Amino acid sequence: MDSGLILFAHGARDPRWAEPFERLRDKVRARTDGIPVTLAFLEHLPPGLAEAASDMAAQGVRRIRIVPMFFGRGGHLRDDFPRQFDAVKARLPEVRFEVTLAAGEDEGVLDALAAFATEARSQQ
Repeated sequence: MDSGLILFAHGARDPRWAEPFERLRDKVRARTDGIPVTLAFLEHLPPGLAEAASDMAAQGVRRIRIVPMFFGRGGHLRDDFPRQFDAVKARLPEVRFEVTLAAGEDEGVLDALAAFATEARSQQ
């Protein structure tokens, strides 16, 4: 088990907020071949980025890809995430990290959301 994947989201005080991200994590796990996939949160919910990365490293993971589950690179990804990420890299020098674009910066994600917005059924 050389590689792992962290889906990094904002977090919220209400733990129910994380339910769609948990479903997404499960869908990602179903598409991978036994690669560890976990969620990490910027704030409010556990685990944080440091804990998630440390847990993976303890399992022997030496390459971790972090996917920011944000629409764009606002203050959290420009300021808060780099501080947390730098601390994690310093704490785990044996691990190689890769950070992707924010999910909302990907054209395929935007196309899927546009389709949803124009085709979604009302909840009523």
